[in-house]
Amino acid sequence: MESGKDLTGTLALAVFTAALGSLQYGYSLGVINAPQKVIERHYARALGVVPEDWDHSDSYNSTETTKTHSSVVMYWSLSVAIFSVGGVLSSFLVGFVADVRGRVKGMLAVNVLAVTAGLLMGLAKMSQPHIMVIAGRAIMGFYCGLSSGLVPMYIGEISPVKYRGALGTLHQLAIVVGILISQVIGLDFLLGNDDMWPLLLGLSGAPAILQSVLLPLCPESPRYLYIKLGKEDEACKSLKRLKGEYDPSKDLAEMKAEKEEVMREARVSIPVLVRSSVYRQQLFVALMMHLSQQFSGINAIFYYSTSIFHKAGVTQPVYATIGVGVVNTIFTMVSVVLVDKAGRRTLTLVGLGGMCCCAVMMTVGLSLLDTYSWMSYLSMAAIFLFVCFFEIGPGPIPWFIVAEIFSQGPRPAAIALAGCCNWTSNFVIGMFFPYIEDCLGNYVFILFAVLLFGFTVFIYFRVPETKGKTFDEISAVFQRKRRGATPSGSKPAETEMEQLKKSVEA
Repeated sequence: MESGKDLTGTLALAVFTAALGSLQYGYSLGVINAPQKVIERHYARALGVVPEDWDHSDSYNSTETTKTHSSVVMYWSLSVAIFSVGGVLSSFLVGFVADVRGRVKGMLAVNVLAVTAGLLMGLAKMSQPHIMVIAGRAIMGFYCGLSSGLVPMYIGEISPVKYRGALGTLHQLAIVVGILISQVIGLDFLLGNDDMWPLLLGLSGAPAILQSVLLPLCPESPRYLYIKLGKEDEACKSLKRLKGEYDPSKDLAEMKAEKEEVMREARVSIPVLVRSSVYRQQLFVALMMHLSQQFSGINAIFYYSTSIFHKAGVTQPVYATIGVGVVNTIFTMVSVVLVDKAGRRTLTLVGLGGMCCCAVMMTVGLSLLDTYSWMSYLSMAAIFLFVCFFEIGPGPIPWFIVAEIFSQGPRPAAIALAGCCNWTSNFVIGMFFPYIEDCLGNYVFILFAVLLFGFTVFIYFRVPETKGKTFDEISAVFQRKRRGATPSGSKPAETEMEQLKKSVEA
């Protein structure tokens, strides 16, 4: 969409409203960490590990008991891990919800899950807290798996080509802002204490309430209306709401060409997408981009940062961790400014390469920490730089580039697969990093350095630049790559499309 106004109030409202789902996702990711010991003590009382008349000011009787009791550890681990499990399961449903309900009504419908989850956690003290929190986290993870696919899809489809990268990056910006908010209000003197922790967890559902109020004011995706539903008049109205009064003929012509391509592609389900050679290159790129995000070691950094800050002599490492969250947010905003100027491929390469160097720096700093005390500051600097490089490219770009490299037909299925890949990788890192750390010790980040180097090489050779290109132009880039890789005598891409259509109809 290139004619008409670039940015309008309605477009800004629509993007802001959609990004509230991402804010909720980020808040839910970060909120569980700060009050861990407080919640564990309440689990212990509910499980009978400590007396019913337990005084929470007695740190010895509460903390030491919960630290060693296996049932408390089990329920706490389940409280954390169940969030990712819910996300993995629901990510497969993104395409179904987006196609059946639409982008706006889909986001509105899944908000019921978020509000339900918030109520369960907010009322945890009224029943068995471990059961209420686990149930709430599972439902919230299920919501976030859907939201993390619907939000980038909607923003990508309504954004002008000129600003598609910047607006797409707002998904990641909202996530890191949500994490930062949860870190700040989770401090002990605010909501991360014995009295207020249910409210802290319950606020996870608050953005869904605001989003539910604003979503009816947002236009549906014109691409969905025209290409999926064939409603040209409604698509024109949506375009005019998003871009102001103008002649939508150019945008309609672009969507008409894409619709003809979709008609030729037929409906592309997840099994068809996985089997098809037509989309193999795009799918491989999409999955590798998401793998590079999660296996970069960013979650391991947040897991390990408090320990490093403690070794460096920081008396309140929680505030240093919040400092990392602030840097996280600032450099995501830098990415918003740069992504449509420098390009997706360039920023991802710079980010992954910089993270690789930082991982090596951290390994050197940690391994020599006992010999040279000043090496702790090298490790601290490496952590902050690592986060900066992550948010420049590898953090935000994988979320919206999937919507760019796939046309309307396979887009929902591709986003569902990419989301599942992201959530599964997240779960693997969260579950197994402590064991890897025990095995490798101070050399744990060498593993991530090797992975980052491999991802950098892959991006350099296999990922095209999508900056400033329409969906059709991006698709043409992959078609040329496919034709260039097709051996002499092989069937052309058009024949593969026909075979794909026949297989779907069968």
